[in-house]
Amino acid sequence: MTADATEKILRRANEIGVEVWLQAADVDGTATFGIGADVPVVTASVFKIPVALELARQAAEGLRDLGDRIAVRPGHPTPSPYGLATFRHEVVMSWHELAILMIGISDNVATDLILAEIGKDSVNATLRRLGLARTAVPQDCAELLATIGEDLGVAYEDDERLLSELSHEQVSGLRALQPENTCRTTAAEMTRLLGLIWRDEAAPPQACADVRRWTGLQVWPHRLRSGFPDDGIRTSGKTGTLPSVRNEVGVVEYPDGGRYAVSVFTRAEDSRSRVPERDAFIGFAAATAVESLRTA
Repeated sequence: MTADATEKILRRANEIGVEVWLQAADVDGTATFGIGADVPVVTASVFKIPVALELARQAAEGLRDLGDRIAVRPGHPTPSPYGLATFRHEVVMSWHELAILMIGISDNVATDLILAEIGKDSVNATLRRLGLARTAVPQDCAELLATIGEDLGVAYEDDERLLSELSHEQVSGLRALQPENTCRTTAAEMTRLLGLIWRDEAAPPQACADVRRWTGLQVWPHRLRSGFPDDGIRTSGKTGTLPSVRNEVGVVEYPDGGRYAVSVFTRAEDSRSRVPERDAFIGFAAATAVESLRTA
């Protein structure tokens, strides 16, 4: 069954023009299914999961109050196609609300405000404590996106459409698409992290509960959730998007109590920004992997 599932996923990946690295893991058991699960990959915005965990951990351990307010003024230098970057007027929000925006709509400004407060060193220290040696957050959103502009000699504002005409060679050479030069992980380490969060083992139980709630509020239905259309199946997740990169990690929970952490990372052979079949592939691959575990 595992071989059949692997062939099915790779055949579909080839049809739509993507490479894929993935793992599905039983949150409450030892069963796993993977394709290139230990290969280093670019996280894109998936790195916001470790950021959320560190914010929640610090709050649960009394180092900060998620209810404290921060004034967010318009004109923050971090680019984002939606969320706080589009606001015209100052707003006052709590750290908890910023976390909801960071995970729910992948708000880059919210992310960088949080990272500036909690510190990248603290995020990476927590990853090391959890034994995730191949996962790292060396950049915030502004720093990551700035490398794209620097590499291409343009002012890049997180708009993939501006890069859609570039050659594969131009895009593949970007530092933002090279794991050693940007935020990185492996599919296996991300499923491990999700499992730790869902079992209350990554941080104090309240912190893990906060991260589970935030990922459950993610609005995007076009990737992971597309593979699990049954209303009785709950999906929680975090997407990641860069030129030619489409990712999502999350947890799928069935009515019978089965819980499965899934990480799917893809990279396309071109940088077209609107290729819905590549988004849907993530749901297809995740569903195929989870079904392989459930029928083993």
